[in-house]
Amino acid sequence: MFVSEMLAGIILGPTVFPDFYSLINTSDESVAALGAAGGFGFVYFLFLSTVKMDVSLTFKSGKKAVYIGVLTVVVPLISCLITIKMRHPGINLFTNRIFFLSTSYAGTSFQVIYCLLSELRILNSELGRLGLSSALIGDMVTLLLTMFSTWVNSGIQRGALAVLIDIGMASIFMFIVLFVLRPVMKWVVNHTPEASQINDICFYFVVLAFMLSPRVGEYFHINPKYGLIIFGLAVPDGPPLGSALVEKLDPITSGLFLPIFTTCGMRFNLAAIKRPNLYAKDHALGATLALVIKFGVSLVLAVSCKMPLRDSLALALIMISKGIVEIGSYSVMYDKQVISDALFCYLTIMIVSVASIVPILVKRLYDPSRKYLCSQKRTILNSKLNQELRMLGCVHVPGHVNSIVNLMHALCPTKESSISLDVLHLVKLSGRATPLFIAHYKQIKTISEKSYSENVIIAFNEFQRHNWEAVSVNVFTAISPPNLMYEDTCNLAMNRLTSFIILPFHRRWSIDGSIESEDQTIRSLNFHIHERAPCSVGIHVEVRRSNFRDTSPTHHSSYKIVVIFMGGQDDREALALAKRISQYQSVSLTVIHLKAKTSLGNILAENGQMLDDEMLRYIKRSVKNLTYIQEQVKDGPETSTFLRYIVGDFQLIIVGRRYNSKDPQTFGLEEWCEFQEIGIIGDLLSSLDFVGNYSLLIVQQQLQRATLDPMQMM
Repeated sequence: MFVSEMLAGIILGPTVFPDFYSLINTSDESVAALGAAGGFGFVYFLFLSTVKMDVSLTFKSGKKAVYIGVLTVVVPLISCLITIKMRHPGINLFTNRIFFLSTSYAGTSFQVIYCLLSELRILNSELGRLGLSSALIGDMVTLLLTMFSTWVNSGIQRGALAVLIDIGMASIFMFIVLFVLRPVMKWVVNHTPEASQINDICFYFVVLAFMLSPRVGEYFHINPKYGLIIFGLAVPDGPPLGSALVEKLDPITSGLFLPIFTTCGMRFNLAAIKRPNLYAKDHALGATLALVIKFGVSLVLAVSCKMPLRDSLALALIMISKGIVEIGSYSVMYDKQVISDALFCYLTIMIVSVASIVPILVKRLYDPSRKYLCSQKRTILNSKLNQELRMLGCVHVPGHVNSIVNLMHALCPTKESSISLDVLHLVKLSGRATPLFIAHYKQIKTISEKSYSENVIIAFNEFQRHNWEAVSVNVFTAISPPNLMYEDTCNLAMNRLTSFIILPFHRRWSIDGSIESEDQTIRSLNFHIHERAPCSVGIHVEVRRSNFRDTSPTHHSSYKIVVIFMGGQDDREALALAKRISQYQSVSLTVIHLKAKTSLGNILAENGQMLDDEMLRYIKRSVKNLTYIQEQVKDGPETSTFLRYIVGDFQLIIVGRRYNSKDPQTFGLEEWCEFQEIGIIGDLLSSLDFVGNYSLLIVQQQLQRATLDPMQMM
């Protein structure tokens, strides 16, 4: 978006339509007005970006991020200074803002890299987390070096006493912001009830303080931009304050003010490059060299950390990213005549070129789903009965906790057939830039003093205590953007050697059949996990359309499970899960084998017929409390009629997803299927036409990467 806005400004400016042929009539007053509005948006953008930053992560980043963050700023800076010094041996590097400008060439912008990673949807991938941590450290180093160069330049021009006064005044400002205003804001946050909005008076007070911070910072001898940044860093990130600021101010910033930022492009005049002075040539050379050295340092450090070459190249490209922060800073310098029009044009060309090329190359080099490709089959079918079954359950809202607990009871874990359950609490990233992943069993402290998953931990610890030696539970929390939560889920499943992921259905019904809640974000997440998961996946649907009754197995009553079997790998996976459950003495397993009456159905079934028959023979031979029913149906309506009469007799129904399968047994139901993620049979059994009180589990066996539609992976 930044590139398109800049190009629009360039087209409207004197480069494409000079002087008399200009598309718009401009005057100094109109350009000044547009520039003020664009600058207003730039200030808002900087503030919101710094609010999202969590400086404490700089102390928690690994050595790899620290080395990359520091060296990718310091080494290019030294190279740039040496180059300019060699061309002008007698020049003082701290005069004429040479050190200041060199720092901007070699510096790293956290805001730009955050926007790039968000655009590429790799913010919470392994590479994205490393790039974000390195960018945060690099940005802090850039800020310190810039302030250092300003003070040194001031000392050369005004004397040591003036510098000491500047440092003292800046220290007082930072003390007031960090040790007075920040504790007050933290106190307000801590005294705001969980899941409640911040008090309006406090919100407007923070907005007022933000708007005054540049002017107040200037009074304390600090550059207005840095006064704004320091205050933004002091605002507690995340909910309720940081998220409220982002949610209320970001729409007007990105939707209204930032598009006016095209005035930066209107300053661009290509004719200025034809008459560059020596100063502009030297700095253009220094800026180019700094960019190349920065890329090389990033690449060497990544390779030395034993990262794959493609990932190393992608990281190096991420670290040299340029964007709105740099162009905004250079526009201010241009207006204040710190840099010439020729240098401004060259820097604009460099920034727009880098901002255009880097996203394309990173997308080609780095595919986060590539790591999920593994030769090992992680399915229930390939798990041994006497071995622990590793499962991952996803929780979004409190209601999902009860659903997973009920399903775990339904799966009847025993000491001989135990379950290792990893619970992933997925929380929307709001008001902060850095995704968080918390492993509670390692007792890793959260960034905030509040626990995101306290109730979830308590509930599953209680469940584990009641099922000691049959179930072991570990709780994790992932705080990330909703459209990237699949990355956390699949990554955890891969690292924990999970065989089965349990996902909640996005819709919940009341007993009368009305929709109680619906979340399309959860539905989109389920689709992404289905496409990328490194193991088998199941979606759990709770159907409660009759008077409530307990569906958990007891020692005094039989717990009835049914598998709707039509053949195929998903149905075989469903049978494998039912086989594990049937080891419990009170479980009664029924397998309903729906076969097609037509000869076409027999032809379509020949492909996996041998595997299906072998699986059915194994189930018949090994399960004691088994009822096997073979029913021949002509089409979908006949299947629907048959299932409607039998679903009320069972507490748990397990079916295969059978995505994109064409079967005579479901012919005529495809056009009525509302939810493709649970398949035709799953959609049918969860529809309002079926009345009962049962749990529905739709199973998809682990997909081989080669079977995925390439367009689905975009």
